[in-house]
Amino acid sequence: MNNAIHIATREYAENARTKGFWINMLMFPIILLLSVKVPKLLEEKAKPVRQFALVDQSGLLGDIVRDAVERDYARLVMEKIGTYAQTYAKDKAAVSAETLEKTAMPSDFAGRVKEFMDYNEELMQQMMSPEAIEMQLSMIKPSLVEDAPEFEMPRRRYDEVDLSGLTGADLDLATAEPSEIVRALRPALVDDERLEGMEQPLFALIVIPPDAFEQILDPSIGNMANAPEPQDGIQFWSTNLTDMALSNLIERALDRELQKREYVANGLDPKQVSLIRSTTFQFSAFDPKKKEGEEAVSVADTMRKWAPVGFVYLLWVAIFTVVSFLLNNTVEEKSNRIIEVLLSSATPWEIMVGKLLGIAGVGLTMMTAWVLSLLGVLKFIAGPEVEWAGALFEVIQSSGLLPLFALYFVCGYLTYAGIFLAIGSLCNTVKEAQNFMGTATVILMVPLFTMVFVAQDPNGALATFLTWVPVYTPFVMMNRAAADPPMAELLGTGALMLVTIVFMLWLSSRIFRIGVLRTGQPPKIVELVKSLMTPLNHQ
Repeated sequence: MNNAIHIATREYAENARTKGFWINMLMFPIILLLSVKVPKLLEEKAKPVRQFALVDQSGLLGDIVRDAVERDYARLVMEKIGTYAQTYAKDKAAVSAETLEKTAMPSDFAGRVKEFMDYNEELMQQMMSPEAIEMQLSMIKPSLVEDAPEFEMPRRRYDEVDLSGLTGADLDLATAEPSEIVRALRPALVDDERLEGMEQPLFALIVIPPDAFEQILDPSIGNMANAPEPQDGIQFWSTNLTDMALSNLIERALDRELQKREYVANGLDPKQVSLIRSTTFQFSAFDPKKKEGEEAVSVADTMRKWAPVGFVYLLWVAIFTVVSFLLNNTVEEKSNRIIEVLLSSATPWEIMVGKLLGIAGVGLTMMTAWVLSLLGVLKFIAGPEVEWAGALFEVIQSSGLLPLFALYFVCGYLTYAGIFLAIGSLCNTVKEAQNFMGTATVILMVPLFTMVFVAQDPNGALATFLTWVPVYTPFVMMNRAAADPPMAELLGTGALMLVTIVFMLWLSSRIFRIGVLRTGQPPKIVELVKSLMTPLNHQ
């Protein structure tokens, strides 16, 4: 056993000194931090202002579009004021586990707020006046720290282009055919030329025809064959088919205006209709598994149900990163004849155990660093702009997921380490090993493909079936951790994992003994089976 410990120490030291080991450890917190900060930074700084051209030949809907764009900016300003107030508040409210447990999960709070702001245009216009913004800032100023910086108005997302100076097009925008307008502005849309005063391509062109109110989709028309042709209605032209925010914003605003006119035409007060639309039932979710009187689903409950999905992905990456170390080390030592030197002073079993323990130490070191960095990054970025980070930090601490994660990491590692150690002992080059590893990886990606579905139906037929497949058990049980699987499955799968680990290590030791000194072509399956069936004292 001393030889195995010496080999384990050597394996750990050899891998811990490599650049790849330190890169794997250090890159995880960096990637995690950048994945949160960079999209926000790109949205605020790198994403250009979307410049659009508007041609309203109806004379009735242009202001509706402009008001919608202004309301969108108003919402952005309100969000920034709220973030500013929380960021520089004297007394910042910390998110605690107790608070998360008591805070009910809103069914669609964000949607209701957005709908309220959309259907209260007068209120939004009042809130966006310079006087109203100044009043809001003066009201929150006493609650801010003394060195709080001045509030900066956010950059606009959209900006309308003035077409009065349009050159190169001999046409009257008010009377020209929509096709002629598009033809005149197409070069600006595809960036063949720039409009006067513009430094970037025209993002979008909106053309509202004079008979726009005649080109509507009436749900009372049973035969949709009578629907207007696309080119006869309101047209939105843009080469960017991924950023549809402006298109959706304008479409919603125009639809609301059409509905208002329909209300008036039918003798209804649009304000009363808006008030009625904002009236909803009190709809709350409850969990029958919780204690009586505490059944309401809280923010912590929802986050706790989805947190295992992230741990499943982290578990998969960690296990395959570590076993790849084991595979590459085995193949490299075999090809360099180092394994022959080790066999002169240790048995194949001692070498295999030493490698397993040494790489296990590398994996545990790396996983500890990843988990600590995960908690550290969540704690660091938690704040008004990333409220979920603080909530997730508290949930992870109080949910008991970390011990389960450590347990399933060890079980998964021992299962897969045996498989890949056997593969490494049979291969003479890294290329041969990669061929085997590629096939195995495809098969073992099933937990990734199904992790969201399993989280949504943790006690369903698929989740239950995958639970009893030994190579998938650590991942699926980790995914089902928050769903309280039946005790019979917990004990049964635990026993199954233990038996699988013992069997895999026994099988790997036999294959390792056969393949570690073998050179040339890997043994054929029939030859390998015969060798496995032969007693050790006859080999």
